[in-house]
Amino acid sequence: MQTDNLELKKLVYLYLMNYAKSQPDMAIMAVNTFVKDCEDPNPLIRALAVRTMGCIRVDKITEYLCEPLRKCLKDEDPYVRKTAAVCVAKLHDINAQLVEDQGFLDTLKDLISDSNPMVVANAVAALSEIAESHPSSNLLDLNPQSINKLLTALNECTEWGQIFILDCLANYTPKDDREAQSICERVTPRLSHANSAVVLSAVKVLMKFMEMLSKDLDYYGTLLKKLAPPLVTLLSAEPELQYVALRNINLIVQKRPEILKHEMKVFFVKYNDPIYVKLEKLDIMIRLASQANIAQVLAELKEYATEVDVDFVRKAVRAIGRCAIKVEQSAERCVSTLLDLIQTKVNYVVQEAIVVIKDIFRKYPNKYESVIATLCENLDSLDEPEARAAMIWIVGEYAERIDNADELLESFLEGFHDESTQVQLQLLTAIVKLFLKKPTETQELVQQVLSLATQDSDNPDLRDRGYIYWRLLSTDPVAAKEVVLAEKPLISEETDLIEPTLLDELICYIGTLASVYHKPPSAFVEGGRGVVHKSLPPRTASNESVESPETAPAGAPSNEQPDVIPTQGDLLGDLLNLDLGPPVSGPPLATSSVQMGAVDLLGGGLDSLMGDEPEGIGGPNFVAPPAAAVPANLGAPMGSGLSDLFDLTSGVGTLSGSYVAPKAVWLPAMKAKGLEISGTFTRQVGSISMDLQLTNKALQVMTDFAIQFNRNSFGLAPAAPLQVHAPLSPNQSVEISLPLNTVGSVMKMEPLNNLQVAVKNNIDVFYFSTLYPLHILFVEDGKMDRQMFLATWKDIPNENEAQFQIRDCPLNAEAVSSRLQSSNIFTVAKRNVEGQDMLYQSLKLTNGIWVLAELRIQPGNPNFTLSLKCRAPEVSQHVYQAYETILKN
Repeated sequence: MQTDNLELKKLVYLYLMNYAKSQPDMAIMAVNTFVKDCEDPNPLIRALAVRTMGCIRVDKITEYLCEPLRKCLKDEDPYVRKTAAVCVAKLHDINAQLVEDQGFLDTLKDLISDSNPMVVANAVAALSEIAESHPSSNLLDLNPQSINKLLTALNECTEWGQIFILDCLANYTPKDDREAQSICERVTPRLSHANSAVVLSAVKVLMKFMEMLSKDLDYYGTLLKKLAPPLVTLLSAEPELQYVALRNINLIVQKRPEILKHEMKVFFVKYNDPIYVKLEKLDIMIRLASQANIAQVLAELKEYATEVDVDFVRKAVRAIGRCAIKVEQSAERCVSTLLDLIQTKVNYVVQEAIVVIKDIFRKYPNKYESVIATLCENLDSLDEPEARAAMIWIVGEYAERIDNADELLESFLEGFHDESTQVQLQLLTAIVKLFLKKPTETQELVQQVLSLATQDSDNPDLRDRGYIYWRLLSTDPVAAKEVVLAEKPLISEETDLIEPTLLDELICYIGTLASVYHKPPSAFVEGGRGVVHKSLPPRTASNESVESPETAPAGAPSNEQPDVIPTQGDLLGDLLNLDLGPPVSGPPLATSSVQMGAVDLLGGGLDSLMGDEPEGIGGPNFVAPPAAAVPANLGAPMGSGLSDLFDLTSGVGTLSGSYVAPKAVWLPAMKAKGLEISGTFTRQVGSISMDLQLTNKALQVMTDFAIQFNRNSFGLAPAAPLQVHAPLSPNQSVEISLPLNTVGSVMKMEPLNNLQVAVKNNIDVFYFSTLYPLHILFVEDGKMDRQMFLATWKDIPNENEAQFQIRDCPLNAEAVSSRLQSSNIFTVAKRNVEGQDMLYQSLKLTNGIWVLAELRIQPGNPNFTLSLKCRAPEVSQHVYQAYETILKN
């Protein structure tokens, strides 16, 4: 501890922090050194000492910390002061009474007026943290003078400092609209910041203070225009950030739809968006739908309804119905779109369409009943309770217009006890309606359903409804008619808006987890900390929102998880239905633009590694990935001795082209009427191709070749038609290189790298399957920087780690590194531990999945140990096979 070497001192202090909890008596012996280091001429050592003392959570040590901390809070060096500010918050967490008695809180308040912006930011962060655990104390006593100081510091802070200051500003209530406008003008430049958390914090401040501005002000209109571009920019980030941005935009659009009313196009779904992003975009599209843009929205929704993803298609069909209810002028067009979809006879589309048409009938009675005949044709295909119930409601409601209504309802009655409660209740009501409209023909039917509901059922809701109808019908049929056939109130599109007071509270939490869950913090934060309920400042003018847009159910967070690869369906059926025309050639995907499949790679682990960022303050409101995708062991201890990766030289090999396996026979001639196909896969300079050799072993000429792939795990598809320029004569062979891309339909295959192919010629269509080596999907920008590698390795749960043995490989570490690099497996760092060479490597697949590896090589031993970590563990086995293939050939 007495050493002058700063790096060594850091290491010793780190050791002390870890072991102080288990051996507090030993830790107290180090106090003198800390006190001495707090007087050191080097500011880095002074800061290190005070930071370490704050991290040692031992009561006996805290009383010794007070004097050095007091000196450091008034230190001449701003680096020491900013570290001391954070230390006050840590000390308050251990012993709140001590901090108050020693007057540290007043010193902390004085630091808000400090000349150094980072000191101001850390003081604000510390006070906010303390205030959060003591909601009643008025620690952050903000006034126009202190606000002015914060706004001045805002321009010169680091991004984390800016977030702390903006969050603090959001808790301030200006005294009038002029002050609110002045603050907005000074916060607006933050909207163009590169960090999305800063942008969202700035949006939060502006959304809150706009409440106080009159809508007649020119500035109000200017501010609305300035808010749109940063929100749109957030949608070009990776999917996890997009999701967080979309959940926040969902709230903003409900509060002030005018901000994004001209930006409909950015919410159109891209083919490669994960499902959770698609569903969120769909929701916002409906909220922004208006008479001006309904035509393009409907065209887009109709396109989505022909997608392959069932959940997304269902939501798109629902959305068409919501448009009809929201924009009356579009209802007719929506109904005809729904009828077109019903004609496709795709089961789930038909069922979803019937459910939404029921709602359209509720909104516009006696307007579109001409479509009932079409609906009745699809009666037999309905197997979902909601669709069956909707159809029964339609038949009962319009029984007088349907000639065979009694037969239709009777057909449902045959399996009455097997139906779900929803269908049984609907059927009971529909038959009673039918009886009241056509009493003579349906007396027997109504008695049958009433006895089924009252005598043979054990569901209390069904029995009670049955008895009520029975008594109504037997005592007073006229009253029964008035009750059962009464006018129904029209439904409105506002059913799923978030309740206004909750919406106002959520606007105050933009950029935090509450805005992603759409729930106030009190609903999901447990523990002793009091959660303060926030609300928007009172309006100074009538600022009610112009139009109330549509939204997701209050408090129902969209927990759809991003599936890395969708699950397998009826593959043979898919292949048999292949349309073997020329493929639709999507543009080959530039590897650098591949969407990140992994969750926030930084994982919050980077700031503490950098050494000079505020730690232990709960971190800024950094945007989080979708709720269920947050890694479980955030901030787990560093494993595998990775923490000193930074000092290492990285082993970098030379680029010599990815390994290509020799051609193998994929389709023997005897199985393909004389056509033999052999081939292999290659990757060169970012392009994947399938190198084929076609041999004609038949007695006739072969022409008109075409090829198509089935859906597969990584979306491999031909990027161009299969070009065989001349007819293939008997005993002749032709070599073809078929370019591939990865923008095809995705479905998880078993095994993962299975590819099913159909080839057509003038004789017949032939099917075969082959396994492609995974290394053709390793992209050229797969080298992760070291700090991100370290943070990601810690971030991926340990249960995702897989170990493999590579046997009989005579290469040394340099040769291994060089050979793997030529196949896009990059060595991030290399070190030697007890005579073993350790290579830390990263690679990235075309769909954005990162795989991290640790390869242990014992010089002279031909057996290597490979450890792989990945967020999609099913990939690991195939990555190991790629290592084997590359190193042994």
